[in-house]
Amino acid sequence: MSRRCELTGKKANNAFAVSHSHRRTKRLQQANLQSKRVWWEAGNRWVRLKLSTKAIKTIASKGLEAMAKEAGINLNHY
Repeated sequence: MSRRCELTGKKANNAFAVSHSHRRTKRLQQANLQSKRVWWEAGNRWVRLKLSTKAIKTIASKGLEAMAKEAGINLNHY
């Protein structure tokens, strides 16, 4: 499975590591992903998702059902 948030689609970003002498080498900035069990009210069960920390905070305010609908995800498959 790729390193991507299942609700927001966040993934790694290409960047440069810049040294003191300003030499630049390529590196990846990974998204802050967490494996999380979230309670799904409509399905009346737990759902295990790989989420970014930003998505976890947004679920707290919007709710899981609304975010899954925006992302076009069917929670029955998780």
